[in-house]
Amino acid sequence: MSVNYGSKRTVVGAHYGIRDWLVQRVTAVLIVLFTVAVLAQMVFSQGPIGYDLWAGIFSAQWMKFVTFGVIISLAWHVWIGVRDVWMDYVKATGLRLVLQVFTIVWLVGCAGWGFQVLWRL
Repeated sequence: MSVNYGSKRTVVGAHYGIRDWLVQRVTAVLIVLFTVAVLAQMVFSQGPIGYDLWAGIFSAQWMKFVTFGVIISLAWHVWIGVRDVWMDYVKATGLRLVLQVFTIVWLVGCAGWGFQVLWRL
C-alpha cells in the first residue's frame, strides 16, 4: 500500500509546477517592463504619434533584441497559461492533445509574424 501523505507520499504528475510558476512571474515582469519602456518613449516623444515614431522606437538594434526576447517571453507565458487551462478543464485526452497542438501552432505563427513585423522596420 502506498502512503499518500507526509514526506513519503506518492507523487505523480509531470513535476514542473514550481518551474512554470516562476516562468510565469519572470515573463510577466519582462512584459510589464517592456510595456512601460515603450509607453515612456511614446509619452516623452516630440511630435505626432504615427508610423515614424514607431519605426524610430523599434529601429535600434538593441530594441529589436529586447523586443525579440519579449515576443519569446510572451509566447512562453501564454503557452503555460493556456496549457494549464487545457489540462485543468479538458478531460478528454484526445481533445486536450488537439487543443495543445493547435495552441503551439498558433503561438509559433504569432511569434513568427511578430518577428517578421519587427525585422521589416
